[in-house]
Amino acid sequence: MEKEEYQDQVEGRNAVIELLESGRDINKILIAKGEKHGSIHKIIGIAKERKILLTEIERKKLNQIAQTQNHQGVIAIVPPFSYCEVEDILKFAKQKEEPPFILILDGIEDPHNLGSIIRTAETAGVHGIIIPKRRSACVNSTVSKTSAGAVEYMKIARVNNLNETIRFLKEEGLWICGTDMNTDIEYTKQDYKMPIAIVIGSEGFGISRLVKENCDFLVKIPMKGKITSLNASVSAGIIMYEVVKQRK
Repeated sequence: MEKEEYQDQVEGRNAVIELLESGRDINKILIAKGEKHGSIHKIIGIAKERKILLTEIERKKLNQIAQTQNHQGVIAIVPPFSYCEVEDILKFAKQKEEPPFILILDGIEDPHNLGSIIRTAETAGVHGIIIPKRRSACVNSTVSKTSAGAVEYMKIARVNNLNETIRFLKEEGLWICGTDMNTDIEYTKQDYKMPIAIVIGSEGFGISRLVKENCDFLVKIPMKGKITSLNASVSAGIIMYEVVKQRK
């Protein structure tokens, strides 16, 4: 049997509950036949309140539709993720009367890493995330599930050219901080209270050369062990919470 294709989907009970509570448009929710226990009751209840179509299907067919290994008997079919504009992120920071705090992801191709970064960014009060259209994971069911539903609350802009976007952010008064192991400045020694965008590179290659050259300054996370690199989502989390600490 051919796999049924949809615009996009969110999988797993917690991710679907977050989706329902966010108010985002949902085309329909697919539930495996016989799945009527636990948090499925909550999903069914909220879906009925919002008058969202619920469809029971055989688990075998749900497995074929699923894009992840752990759908937990529920998949929400949704319109494609709605990316915002970079200007929307800046407006959001202004509305909150906070200096902009933005993440720029350069070459994060693993959707699990992207999802983890989005999850931490949402808890850290990041105003928005910028990703390139090329050489980057996009928001899909894996990202949504890994983020535990945080994608529903995070502004994410997808741009054609990171360097042009960085120049625009500088014109808007932001400072650009890159992460690089070859700099002398440890991340705790840098001031992040000003309007700032943190650039996180890929694990294998780091930040691309041109993007690095366009950064105002570079910081590093000191390594004490034999392993000389961190998972990108861990690096991002460490620096994000240094920003949170300094901005208290």
